[in-house]
Amino acid sequence: MNTFLVILNIAIMLLFVFGLFYMQKKHVSFSKRVFTALGIGIIFGLFLQFVYGSTSDIVTQSVDWFNIIGSGYIKFLQMIVMPLVFISILSAFTKLTITNNLGKISALIIGILVGTTAIAAGVGIATTIGFNLEAIQIEQGDAELARAEELEEKLTGIEDMTLPQKIVELLPGNPFLDFTGARPTSTIAVVIFAAIIGIAYLGVKRKQPDQAEMFAKIVDAIHAVIMRIVTLILRLTPYGVLAIMTKTVALTDLNAIAKLGKFVIASYVALAIMFIIHLLLLTFAGLNPITYVKKALPVLTFAFTSRTSAGTLPLNVKTQTTQLGVSEGIANFAGSFGLSIGQNGCAGIYPAMLAVMIAPTVGIDPLTPSFILTVIAVVAISSFGVAGVGGGATFAALLVLSTLNLPVGLAGLLISVEPLIDMGRTAVNVSGTMTAGVLTSKVTNQLNQEVYQNMQHVEA
Repeated sequence: MNTFLVILNIAIMLLFVFGLFYMQKKHVSFSKRVFTALGIGIIFGLFLQFVYGSTSDIVTQSVDWFNIIGSGYIKFLQMIVMPLVFISILSAFTKLTITNNLGKISALIIGILVGTTAIAAGVGIATTIGFNLEAIQIEQGDAELARAEELEEKLTGIEDMTLPQKIVELLPGNPFLDFTGARPTSTIAVVIFAAIIGIAYLGVKRKQPDQAEMFAKIVDAIHAVIMRIVTLILRLTPYGVLAIMTKTVALTDLNAIAKLGKFVIASYVALAIMFIIHLLLLTFAGLNPITYVKKALPVLTFAFTSRTSAGTLPLNVKTQTTQLGVSEGIANFAGSFGLSIGQNGCAGIYPAMLAVMIAPTVGIDPLTPSFILTVIAVVAISSFGVAGVGGGATFAALLVLSTLNLPVGLAGLLISVEPLIDMGRTAVNVSGTMTAGVLTSKVTNQLNQEVYQNMQHVEA
């Protein structure tokens, strides 16, 4: 009986897949197909949840098959991340699109990413205080205790690393190793390695123009092939969103969400405020925020669904360049740096909220100005150094809490709703990188205003 029901669920999923394929054949816009997939995924996931239960073997086995589409799509995206980052940065040098302002562009992108993360920390603190959230309000079950032990173990390997050591970890000691993504800082290392090759190319161009011209043609050819691969993979986005969203909703523990609803709501209020701040920054720069929302929504939707900033990079970069008018070099720098530096959701809001929630358990008043300023400063610094220890919300929280001498084990209290909160955090992370790319292009006068304002690009 179980086997029959699993086959039935798979058949229903395949029907939805064929439906999305039919929409593609009828030239329904990319955005509409993505949101259709999102809606169907939520409905189908809720259906599986209520009919079988989130812990049912039928759901587990069905989702295992759905993963061929969902996880397979994410793997394809992860496959192309390193080649895309490397060849796009290098191509920016051969096409002379970034070389004149390399230092200024890098400083602007990093400054915006870290600066917005400091603001995000302030938002997280204010929201936590506003909702009166405290760690003692959460019951510690077996899952929470197990998570606490895991975090304590992870802290052992990172707490003694100094800021200079974290910065050194960004450098490409073995670029071939970094191309495999073996280190947490591999993406940034590949960016630096590509920039070094690009600078070397400029030197060769001055002294040996023939060799430089040949090298540039090779780079252009590889770039064209890589971008074609990106296009092919991105066509699979609606199918990936459908499978991933179905899995997420079907396996979500609704009882845990009900118990911790206040914390989930507070987290999303903070994330929504931060997203509004991104829009305000664009408005102050003289850009229409509504246009940004319409064009960025498919990217943010995928980031929300997949919970992977790295997997979103190809779609992120393509949207910045083809729809928001950001130059290719800046888009790749912003997207690549944003994977490890200044993540507004994971490294900004999340650790700040945890710090304020946990502080009362050790007798610290989280309302004192000195504590609030210290948290913001620590979060801002850690959001840059977190790349050297793996990045992500968990390591950001470990760094911030350990620096403030707060018990890191209590960070495991939200383990049951972590996936739900992480969806929003990832979307805000990606929005932060896109905002950094657009603002940097605007400041350096490299933003194509016609492309940004042209609403026809929304349907691309």
